[in-house]
Amino acid sequence: MVTTSSDQIQDGSDEQSKRSEIYTYEAPWQIYAMNWSIRRDKKYRLAITSLIEQYPNRVEIVQLDESNGEIRSDPNLCFEHPYPPTKTSFIPDKECQRPDLLATSSDFLRLWRISDSDDESRVELKSCLNSDKNSEFSGPITSFDWNEAEPRRIGTSSIDTTCTIWDIEREVVDTQLIAHDKEVYDIAWGGVGVFASVSEDGSVRVFDLRDKEHSTIIYESSGEPSTPLVRLSWNKQDPRYMATVIMGSAKVVVLDIRFPALPVVELQRHQASVNAIAWAPHSSSHICTAGDDSQALIWDISSMGQHVEGGLDPILAYTAGAEVEQLQWSSSQPDWVAIAFSNKLQILRV
Repeated sequence: MVTTSSDQIQDGSDEQSKRSEIYTYEAPWQIYAMNWSIRRDKKYRLAITSLIEQYPNRVEIVQLDESNGEIRSDPNLCFEHPYPPTKTSFIPDKECQRPDLLATSSDFLRLWRISDSDDESRVELKSCLNSDKNSEFSGPITSFDWNEAEPRRIGTSSIDTTCTIWDIEREVVDTQLIAHDKEVYDIAWGGVGVFASVSEDGSVRVFDLRDKEHSTIIYESSGEPSTPLVRLSWNKQDPRYMATVIMGSAKVVVLDIRFPALPVVELQRHQASVNAIAWAPHSSSHICTAGDDSQALIWDISSMGQHVEGGLDPILAYTAGAEVEQLQWSSSQPDWVAIAFSNKLQILRV
C-alpha cells in the first residue's frame, strides 16, 4: 500500500489518491485524550487534554469554524486538571435534552458542566467521584465509557482490578465488581446492562448487571503469562462484534461474542503498535485503527467470515505527522474522524 502525504487520504479501493478535507489544531502541549461532542447544536466541537508529566494539566474545548476552516480554542472553556486525563467524553445527548457535561478520568472520575450561552461561556466542576469508600484516594482510573442507552450511567476501569458502574445523577456507585486478576485497562458498554473489559491479565470479559456474580471470558491472548490487552471497542451497530488491542502488537483482534476464544479476523497491516480503535458509528462493518506507524487505517470487515488470501487490506490509509496516540469517530457526523499525534489534533473527512 502506498502511504500518502499528511494532507491526502489514500483510497485503496480504487487506488486513486484524493485530496481530502483535513483541519489541524496545534495545542501548546502534547495531546493525549480527545473526543467529539455528540450534541446536534455543537457540530465540530471537541475536547482535548494534555499529557504533561506534572500535577497540573489542561483541558481545552475547541471548535471548527466552518466559514474559514480554523479550529479555535475558547479560552473560557479551558481549565486546569489534576494529572493527565486518561480519557475524556461528552455526555451522549444528541437531542440536547440534558445539561452539557464532559467527563474526565485520572485519579477520580470528574464531571464538568459546560455553560455556553451568547452571554458567556464557562466550565465548572459538577462532581468528583471516588470509588474507594475507605480512602480519600482511589486507584487511578485507566478508562471509562458512557452508557448511550442510559446516560446517567458511566462505567470506569481501574488499576485496582475493579470496574465501577456509577449513577452520575445520584453521584453514587451502582455496582463495583472485581473484574480481573490484574489491572483493568479499558471498558466498553454493549447495551443497557452489559459491558466488557480488558486487562493486564490478557482476557476480554463480558459482564451482565443482572447477574453480577458471573462473567464470561470471550478471549484470552496467547503467551505465558498472557500478553496484556489494552484497548476495547464494541461495535455500536452490531453488538455481536468487538475489537481489542494487544499491548505492543501491530494487530487488532476482532471477536464475535457468540463464538468465544477464536478471533473472526485479525487486522495486520500496521507496521508498529496499535494505540487506538474506533468502530464506525453508522456501519457495522467499518472500523478505524491507528498506531505508532503514524497511520490511521479504515477497514471494511464485511468479508470477515470468508478466507481472504494474505489477510484483509484496509480500504483507506492516512499518514499522520507522528505516532497516532488517539482516534475518535464522530457519532453525530459519521463522515468525520479525529486523530491526535504529538501536539496536533486533526479532523479528517472520510
